[in-house]
Amino acid sequence: MIRLHHAFDAWLARDPQRPFIHEPQRTWSFAALGAWVDAAERELRADGVRPGDRVLIVAENCVGHVALILACSRVGAWSCGVNARMAQGEVAAFDRQADARVVYFTHGVSDAAAHHSARFQGVRPSALEGLSRSAVRPEAIAETGPEAQGIVAIIFTSGTTGTPKGVMVTHAGLLHFAGVSARSRDLGPDDRSYAYLPMTHVFGLATVLAASLHAGAQLLLRHAFSPDDLLDALAHHRLTTLQGPPTLFSRLLAHLDAKGIARPACPQLRYLYTGAGPLDLTLKQGVEARFGQPLHHGYGLSEYAGSVALTRLGERRDDTAAGHVVEGAELRIVDAEGNDLPAGQRGEIWLRGTGLTPGYFRDPEATRAVMKPGGWYASGDLGELGADGALFVVGRLKEMIVRSGFNVYPAEVEAALNAWPQIQRSAVGGRREADGNEQVIAYVELRSGMTLDEAGLQAHLREHLAPYKRPALVLPVEQLPMTASGKVLKRQLLERFPVGQPEETIR
Repeated sequence: MIRLHHAFDAWLARDPQRPFIHEPQRTWSFAALGAWVDAAERELRADGVRPGDRVLIVAENCVGHVALILACSRVGAWSCGVNARMAQGEVAAFDRQADARVVYFTHGVSDAAAHHSARFQGVRPSALEGLSRSAVRPEAIAETGPEAQGIVAIIFTSGTTGTPKGVMVTHAGLLHFAGVSARSRDLGPDDRSYAYLPMTHVFGLATVLAASLHAGAQLLLRHAFSPDDLLDALAHHRLTTLQGPPTLFSRLLAHLDAKGIARPACPQLRYLYTGAGPLDLTLKQGVEARFGQPLHHGYGLSEYAGSVALTRLGERRDDTAAGHVVEGAELRIVDAEGNDLPAGQRGEIWLRGTGLTPGYFRDPEATRAVMKPGGWYASGDLGELGADGALFVVGRLKEMIVRSGFNVYPAEVEAALNAWPQIQRSAVGGRREADGNEQVIAYVELRSGMTLDEAGLQAHLREHLAPYKRPALVLPVEQLPMTASGKVLKRQLLERFPVGQPEETIR
């Protein structure tokens, strides 16, 4: 069986001194990283970690986390990354769910990870500098059988639309997508990618780490996002590819505006990509104008070990399509009864293929709820196919708002709001009224130093949205709550800022 670490070991044997990871204070060759992977493997085996065990890693990006992911692959254990910036209760819930043999903490780069480690009994130092680990849990139960041997990781869903679940990711799916992702941007050994995306998320694990291992490309590894650091990397550190959620690009444009920078210096940059969230046309046009090249887009999810659709290299589109289905994947747009819909009609996205998860860890009920006859996975996402076969993602089925009998897709309303010059970004949700109808509620984050011209905004919305789509309330918030991977926590937003609160309590 081909496993994730085989991609690393191949480069280690072929070109051990080739640079792979660049941190601000140190560059790591494949050989230097290999020494850490060896040490991590020895430590895991000494702690009794076995094939089918889970190793929970409370982490922010660092070389130690990469080494643990690869060492777990060598041992046959499953790495279970949890972003250290999650709350205490969230980490505790993931720990219970994972039933991990041992828990690691990347305290050297993360105060949040250090705080989490302080709550665990018997925390010990690790052979890897900047990491610590819990006492061994003898009661943890290893998974056995052929399916268990094929699992490389558990990705915990962010919980933006419900209870978080543990998505089982396979070696085969992850490695297949690594090749697809690398080919989609012609990635090679001379490329350098900005690796700030958390490797606890499928975007960072698959599109950044696994694809770079496949191609031998280099990583500028960062544990957090800094616009100034990114601009420096673009200007001075030969960054060739930049990927991130739409919120990264929104923050970057706001930073450029604040600095008065019309066109950032990026002499080697050749590929821009955004995913992990809906893309609105205003943001896309703004990024393309600033960088002078296409902003590529795609549709992916944890349950597919990467992307199901991607725009084509060199293609410049004037819309926000997520592109065409990738090699090894299939998708359908279906109605409520599971019948295929023609191009131009909206329905739920169903998919299957090489990257599809075998299910949610120790949650057969949740797995049965989404797996359909014929091996199809019901994504809960709403989309439609364009005339050329490209996929357009319009929102989440659970987030769709029913107003006066009409369907309202939050992404559509957000696109109209984001086109208003005073608004940096927005989030739209529905709030049920006593009669069963739903109000459309918009929360908006304003650009620096601006106040909301409500009359002007309403005139703008009347021009661009049908009456039933217009928000009943537009509420300014200082900052939209987000996951570490850049998704807006709409459920949390609606809970934290109930409709009717005075604006001053929202700020």
